[in-house]
Amino acid sequence: MLALDRLRTEIATGSDVVVAVDGVGLDVPAGGTLALVGESGCGKSMTALSILRLLPDNGRIADGHVRVEDIDLASLPERGMREVRGGRIGMIFQEPATSLNPVLSVGRQLIETIERHTPLRGAAARDRALQWLQRVELPDPEHRLRQYPFQLSGGQKQRVMIAIALAAEPELLVADEPTTALDVTIQAQILNLLAHLQTEQKLALLLITHDLAIVAKMAHHVALMYAGQVVERAQARAFFARPLHPYAQLLLDAVPQSSRRGGELAAIAGTVPRLDRPFAGCRFVERCPSALPRCSHEQPQMREVAPGHFVRCVLFAEGAPSHAALPQATARRIEVSQAAQPVQVAREREVASAQAGASGAPLLQVRDYRVWFPVRSGLTRRVTGYVKAVDGIGFSIRAGQTLALVGESGSGKTTTGKALLQLYRDTAHVQGEASLDGEPLDQLRGSALLKARRRIQIIFQDPYASLNPRMRVSEILEEGIATLRPEVAQQERRRQITSLLDQVGLRTDSLHRYPHEFSGGQRQRIAIARALAVQPQLIVCDEPTSALDVSVQAQILNLLTRLQRELGVAYLFITHNLGVVEFLAHEVAVMRNGRIVEFGAVQRVLERPEHEYTQQLLAAVPRPVW
Repeated sequence: MLALDRLRTEIATGSDVVVAVDGVGLDVPAGGTLALVGESGCGKSMTALSILRLLPDNGRIADGHVRVEDIDLASLPERGMREVRGGRIGMIFQEPATSLNPVLSVGRQLIETIERHTPLRGAAARDRALQWLQRVELPDPEHRLRQYPFQLSGGQKQRVMIAIALAAEPELLVADEPTTALDVTIQAQILNLLAHLQTEQKLALLLITHDLAIVAKMAHHVALMYAGQVVERAQARAFFARPLHPYAQLLLDAVPQSSRRGGELAAIAGTVPRLDRPFAGCRFVERCPSALPRCSHEQPQMREVAPGHFVRCVLFAEGAPSHAALPQATARRIEVSQAAQPVQVAREREVASAQAGASGAPLLQVRDYRVWFPVRSGLTRRVTGYVKAVDGIGFSIRAGQTLALVGESGSGKTTTGKALLQLYRDTAHVQGEASLDGEPLDQLRGSALLKARRRIQIIFQDPYASLNPRMRVSEILEEGIATLRPEVAQQERRRQITSLLDQVGLRTDSLHRYPHEFSGGQRQRIAIARALAVQPQLIVCDEPTSALDVSVQAQILNLLTRLQRELGVAYLFITHNLGVVEFLAHEVAVMRNGRIVEFGAVQRVLERPEHEYTQQLLAAVPRPVW
């Protein structure tokens, strides 16, 4: 259905040319799924945009072919591409908040796609739009048709984006992180829907994702990208059973699991290299624990080392010694060099930390907390009711402890986090008690509130919406320090923000760039660095790793763990990734419809859930199979 041959995509940036995609060859059969995986900045999304010819104005396909069945899209005129996009090829974009039109209702955007690419018109098109909202499990679909994107949560916007991509029943679906913003139950429903459509319509699926557990569940084939090139390609079963490239092995070792709890994940040192320069040797050489002298000056070629299993690495070049034993030896070296102290020691440290935290007073105490949003109607905009987003919850967090808040989209998790930072004072009725070190947060004003916000920070779910598009990264990071830590001199501020970039895995040249110049995962790292800049005691982490690939996620989780161990930072960790919960959290609260339905130590809740809703959440989680 889809075949890429030697695809090369270039982006002109002043006097330099960024080769974002360099000689990529892939194919996706009808009814098959190819997963394209790799770190942020490796060229996955640019490959998808090249297929649909949606490159920026300064981008072009410099070489190669993009064929959908017998049509070469690379040479098709723009008029012909308008028929292909949305009709034969659907695309789920990575960030629904920026992909949905903010001035058109959800229904108008869905109906537009249906009327453009199918014979349906008017009421029939509207009925089809309603059916698709029902298929993606959007609650109250009739009402959602009349709403605008800003009135939906992140997960709900993602479901609308998926409905639009599938509305014309395309032959090929390019899905760029289609489940990033979704909780595990909706994620399972969407994945089951895609699998059903594949069986029913022979839908070909190019799946771009950083969630390797989803890849293991969904994909028939896997292609691993690094720095614009495919470095390993194989059937999914073979890839997970015996990854050959050192980069593949490191990625699998970076996945958070309960067995690594209390230690550190195998984060990959360094970052993806810049793509605006020529490469003399292997592009992974600077980060590879198995690099040989020849790797710095010899460019590896793609070789088939087993039936259907291709790898780009000199360890598997013709004449290389003992190739068969290399993968296991490499994996062992990685484990020894990057693993933390033995698990038993790590668990003992964790127990000691938990006991120390349990002996002190709570840092954050929440009792009978309610956040109700007024519903207004009529010309006078009088209040006719309330949306009870958070309805009588209570919990406490001690210094050096992590409480994970989990639940479906719309259950009140994000509202809880924002309300604690007093971000709803003018828009909602907030009742109950939330105190930081015994100081009631809702009573603070002026300088007292400013002082409290140095101690409690938030990492927002959508980094694109929370970063000022008119400010450079250096200004974004300095702003918080200058406002909340005025005693820090300018020179010291510069030193600290440079150190922060290194901690979150970004190059120092990022300081002079704007948010739109980064990928979604890179923007999230900037948002994390901004929260850490003022050295808070408590951080509300609202899906901080949902947009990150596993290697960067490992860096961030290791960083958060280290800060907690060394500085006693506490976290309210809002997430739908239960693997992260198993690795990081001490306690977990399960929310549903604004209430906490189950609370307890993370091991007890995840291993022996008592509430039916918690059991459903756990049953929907895709588990790593390697």
